[in-house]
Amino acid sequence: MKNKIQSIPDYKIANWWQLIDNHRVKCHLCPRFCKIPKGSHGFCFIRKNIDGKLYNTANGSVNGFANDPIEKKPLYHFYPGSTIYSFGTIGCNLGCKFCQNWHISMSVNQKYISKKYSAQDIVKSAQINNSIGIAYTYNEPIIFGEWVIDIADHAHNKGLKNVMVTNGYITPEARHDIFKNIDAVNVDLKSFSDQFYRKLTLSNLDPVLDTLRWLVNETNVWVEITALIIPEHNDDPYELRSLSKFIVDELDTCVPLHFSAFHPDFKMLDVLPTPIKTLKRACDIALDEGLKFVYIGNVFKDVGQDTICPSCGKIVIKRIGYRTHLIGMNENKCLYCDTTISGCFKNTIGQS
Repeated sequence: MKNKIQSIPDYKIANWWQLIDNHRVKCHLCPRFCKIPKGSHGFCFIRKNIDGKLYNTANGSVNGFANDPIEKKPLYHFYPGSTIYSFGTIGCNLGCKFCQNWHISMSVNQKYISKKYSAQDIVKSAQINNSIGIAYTYNEPIIFGEWVIDIADHAHNKGLKNVMVTNGYITPEARHDIFKNIDAVNVDLKSFSDQFYRKLTLSNLDPVLDTLRWLVNETNVWVEITALIIPEHNDDPYELRSLSKFIVDELDTCVPLHFSAFHPDFKMLDVLPTPIKTLKRACDIALDEGLKFVYIGNVFKDVGQDTICPSCGKIVIKRIGYRTHLIGMNENKCLYCDTTISGCFKNTIGQS
């Protein structure tokens, strides 16, 4: 991969905070509202109080680049078949015991960070690699929101798209600024139980639901949702039905929902992987509740990945792994019955 990038200085004074007593600062970025003493970090690690001012210490930092298929985010209805230039930093504002990227999201070790990069550098690399834009991913991009804003603004000026893979744990105060130039998101809705969120992610459910409502109902951001299904923790049919009903009743029946398989990792090595039958049952529940586009992910079988027209039932996008074939699409419509397929698509005529 071509990548010629130069170093820049570090640290950027943060947005969304206030000075409180004795040089402590209160961060307003996420619902934790961390009160951070002088010289200390917030829960996410990368937001630090330096001499009574809050800094984003991840500004310019990268743990690695990849020109990924857009389907890997996963985004199935946002320019399918495209590639997107992807990167992350370190740290996270959640503490998920099942995190599959824990070595970077839970890291306090700068060894995972290479040299510094500018917004212009990253945008130029995205252009060189012929991607449709930039994906802020791998760890939680909300925590380096100031840098997301800088890169996303520059990317839009160059005609590129911006994509976030996020847990949605953000305050109303910060979200408008951070999502201003974001074109698509995949939000991890980790459960529909606040008890699950408190116990296994060290956070709360309601702010995530509020973010989803805002994104779908009050912005132009294309939204897809991923629900990781962990056996005996959030795979109860009643919970899956409640999650699906929330999307139908409060978001939109056309929001794509990805049921993702759990694999043992981090602090949950004793939990078995998600059976295919559990994922298929989850899909059946979601479809029964009225969702139009439901998928299965993170499995080693080509099952539950195709896009099916909700009107005529024919496959319009065929997926085998990360290979995508628009076999039944005429621009944004089903080639067979002319039904509009919700999403953002290239102007492509499918082949039957």
